[in-house]
Amino acid sequence: MIKMSHVEKSFGKQPVLSDISLDVKEKEIFGLLGPSGAGKTTIINILTNQLKEYGGSKEVKAAPSEIGIMLDVGGLYPHLNCLENLNLYAQIYGLPKEAPMEVLEVVGLEDAAKKTVAALSRGMSQRLALARAILYKPRLLFLDEPTSALDPGTSKGVCRLLQRLREQGTTIFLTTHNMDEALKLCDRIALLYNGKIVEQGNPNEICERYNAVRTVPDLETVFLQLTGVEL
Repeated sequence: MIKMSHVEKSFGKQPVLSDISLDVKEKEIFGLLGPSGAGKTTIINILTNQLKEYGGSKEVKAAPSEIGIMLDVGGLYPHLNCLENLNLYAQIYGLPKEAPMEVLEVVGLEDAAKKTVAALSRGMSQRLALARAILYKPRLLFLDEPTSALDPGTSKGVCRLLQRLREQGTTIFLTTHNMDEALKLCDRIALLYNGKIVEQGNPNEICERYNAVRTVPDLETVFLQLTGVEL
């Protein structure tokens, strides 16, 4: 579904990505892990054509109309309620009238349907942004830190939702700081440090390589062993 080959990207004289090669198979959840500033969002911006000048090559086997993106909570209209926000996008994509309410139920916001975005908590806004991203059942879904502002219970619910989407045929590319979440959710992961992929593969196998005591090593432990640098 996705293939990047030897991708390089700089902003001015500052290199951001160096020799990035990865592939994402159809109908899998692929996780990209790394500290802030590692280049995760830049990779998503290249894959979603928001950045078009870079070295190397990339291939995304999905049409723009088949791609859902949740990079942050931007694009939500603060003075409209949750249902009105989704109704706007449903009209754009020609979706059935019942689709917005159905997806609000999926993300657990049915009781907040008439609540304005300005009155939502950060976590509720994040769930609404996710609802918008999955509204038209995309074939390929990009998610940047989808559970970062959520409480543990809501986070588990979002993870179950992503697993259901994968079972229904959606390919998911996500970024996360949470190694435990990646272990439970992702089929494969890549670890990004200072613009370079320092490890990639099955998350269970990676955890086994970098863990002698704990069942799930935290991300800082893995990167410390890989790079000698504490995050």
